[in-house]
Amino acid sequence: MFFFKSKKPILKDLIPQNYVDIHSHLIPSIDDGSKSMDETFSMINQLQEIGFKEFITTPHIYTSVWNNTEEVIKNKIDEVNGFLKEQSKNICINAAAEYMLDSFFLQRLENEKLLTLKDQYLLIEISYLNAPIQLYDIIFQIQLAGYTPVLAHPERYGFYHNNFKEYEKLKKSGCLFQMNLLSSVDYYGKNVTICADKLLKNNFIDFVGSDIHHQKHIDSFSKKIDIKNVDALEKAMKNNLLFLS
Repeated sequence: MFFFKSKKPILKDLIPQNYVDIHSHLIPSIDDGSKSMDETFSMINQLQEIGFKEFITTPHIYTSVWNNTEEVIKNKIDEVNGFLKEQSKNICINAAAEYMLDSFFLQRLENEKLLTLKDQYLLIEISYLNAPIQLYDIIFQIQLAGYTPVLAHPERYGFYHNNFKEYEKLKKSGCLFQMNLLSSVDYYGKNVTICADKLLKNNFIDFVGSDIHHQKHIDSFSKKIDIKNVDALEKAMKNNLLFLS
């Protein structure tokens, strides 16, 4: 008797109608994402062909690495949208930011108006080396300030892979999770994909994002997914409709 495995879908074929991408690096020359306006234009065109409807691009704000500010980001996104209009591109890109929880973040939280994905939703990230010692206090302070923390790509923090209870603790603290779509196709390595699948299985993933930086990322949308919990992934994709303008 022969047993056949179900055919694995290609990632780009799973993108739903009206998909809103809430994590990308499409503003040129502002962080480690797009390097030019032409590259931005090309990536947007390709992502639209895949099925992306709206974009909330999220340049890094990371002290002494990417010293972006609300004013810089707003000026740059105006330049992008002006260029798109010149090219007769009928789309407007919105901008938020991806905030690193570094030693200056609480000062920023207290003194600045932070750029949110929509309403109170604030995209945050932590170092890939280790979590801040005061992580849960920072999350609490974010909430006290009226924001809802959305942790970018939790599946990529390797120090949590063998300590899944920390993910549970983060969820209980009120932190939402945004998984990277390319984590479903082994782009960041097998261990990241395994972790992403486990997070999906436990219904821990609230939203997804492309985290697009360059052409290689876009090319990877043509790969077959390597996770089992496809239904949970598709549900998370649809949850992004919350950010539809």
